[in-house]
Amino acid sequence: MTWPVIIGTLTLISFNVVDTFFVSMLGTDPLAAVSFTFPVTFTVISLAIGLGIGTSAVLARKRGSGHEQHAQFDGTVALTVSALLVAILALIGYAFIDEIFGVLGADDELLPYIFDYMNVWFLGAVLLVTPMVGNAVLRAAGDTKIPSLIMASGGLLNAVFDPILIFGLGPIPAMGVQGAALASLISWIIGTLLVLWYLVHKGLLAFRVPAQASWLRSTQQILAIGIPAAGANMLTPLAMASITAIIATYGAPAVAAFGVGTRLESLASVIILALSMSLPPLISQNFGAQHYARVQEAYKVAVRSVLLIQLVMYALLIVSAPSIARVFTDDPEVAQLVRLFIYIMPIGYGMQGLIILTNSSLNALHQPLNALGLSIIRLFVMFVPLSWLGAVLYDIPGLFAGGVVANFITGIFAWWWFHRGLRLAIFKNNRTDR
Repeated sequence: MTWPVIIGTLTLISFNVVDTFFVSMLGTDPLAAVSFTFPVTFTVISLAIGLGIGTSAVLARKRGSGHEQHAQFDGTVALTVSALLVAILALIGYAFIDEIFGVLGADDELLPYIFDYMNVWFLGAVLLVTPMVGNAVLRAAGDTKIPSLIMASGGLLNAVFDPILIFGLGPIPAMGVQGAALASLISWIIGTLLVLWYLVHKGLLAFRVPAQASWLRSTQQILAIGIPAAGANMLTPLAMASITAIIATYGAPAVAAFGVGTRLESLASVIILALSMSLPPLISQNFGAQHYARVQEAYKVAVRSVLLIQLVMYALLIVSAPSIARVFTDDPEVAQLVRLFIYIMPIGYGMQGLIILTNSSLNALHQPLNALGLSIIRLFVMFVPLSWLGAVLYDIPGLFAGGVVANFITGIFAWWWFHRGLRLAIFKNNRTDR
């Protein structure tokens, strides 16, 4: 189930990487401005991811226990509720752009670039969430190929439209950073149309309310997992905002380099993200069918795979670090910091993957509060404090090293936390059966 998702996730992540590449050609200030937008855009994306997790967990368990009609109806409810919630969050963000980026530490020179990008991005955010939740509905039915094709088409379209709208072509004027946001918006529109058509075509949506179901009850079931999962995901941009604020004290080149590094991190973690999408439906369906040994084995296989793959990924990044830095910037200071990021941060990606897989697995077991607690521990008990301490002691290298140490400590704890959660879930399930 994972290999098709890797392709789709890779192209989905390319939204940020491609945007960063083309925007970097506009100069250090536009690149730093787009880097400032990452914590904000990822907050909205995190809500969409969380709602997708809730959707997948609820639908997959119902299919595993044989309630197909309820799963179809819940898919319709999930798409409707997610669109409404993201619309509300985007409108709040649009109304308070000045205040949000003022808190993040953006200076007056960068604000015009930020406004150009975020004005378009906020207005189109609803069209981002629909394909994401729609893909979660498909994955809950065991279909990972079509969601991957839809994600891939969005990434490819964004790559095509980015240079045209950023730099202009023929009668199309150069729009700069606003063009990057508009390119993403166009690809979201096409993705929304594709996923809605396919869901209807496959009969995975139903507007008729089944017996013993209601819009309110389905909404509560999805949000009971989706909101804590979204909260856990939203902690990441809040933590990144804290780190960005620390990085901002070192100047625009440091912010620009950190922005490049975080986008490279997403690209280097593509297999982790793909597994975090394909593993939960497998766990939920098998748990619903009471195949507990298969749940445990799936988790162990996924973790072992991630640790090995990320070790190989780190070796590849070390070798290619100078070339990567040259691709994204001509500024020697920015390039040096990009290389430094690559040399240090990816050491912890394997353990970070273990944590992400544990989070998604706990949500699949319908334990969203445990997953939320793990995220809080990782980010605000470990990652931010240890990164800050590292910065105080050893400047930027210390900040990066602090993040690595945090991932290792939390990863060990996450392994134990999952097995504890699985034993608890089996115990409760057996008591319910009796």
